[in-house]
Amino acid sequence: MESSFTVRRTGALMSNDRRIDYIEFQVRDLTAAKAFYGRAFGWKFTDWGEDYTSFEDGRLTGGFLRTNTPAVSTGNPLVVLYAADLVELEGAIVAAGGVVTARHEFPGGRRFHFKDPQGNHLAVWTDRP
Repeated sequence: MESSFTVRRTGALMSNDRRIDYIEFQVRDLTAAKAFYGRAFGWKFTDWGEDYTSFEDGRLTGGFLRTNTPAVSTGNPLVVLYAADLVELEGAIVAAGGVVTARHEFPGGRRFHFKDPQGNHLAVWTDRP
């Protein structure tokens, strides 16, 4: 029997709809980030090109995005929520006062980024067409 916390690689459970699903950090050095988190926490990694690697910690997944900015902000990972219906949730976010800042597709899905009325930057993704 699957728990409500189980996340499948394809077709996330409906119980995960609108819950935090992924945390993304910006780093200047992917190799160093992988070495640190691999050694310190035992995380496993999957590379997605030269500028991105995802991690699995056994329960939650996330990623590291290489950035060329001189200073990486501290304490501000990108919180990524899952949506069964990306278009419907985007409309709800805009209607509630959020501002969509970017949309894109990636291997395995698509997502958009938004700012809430307080200026916090978050993202929402789906693996559904």
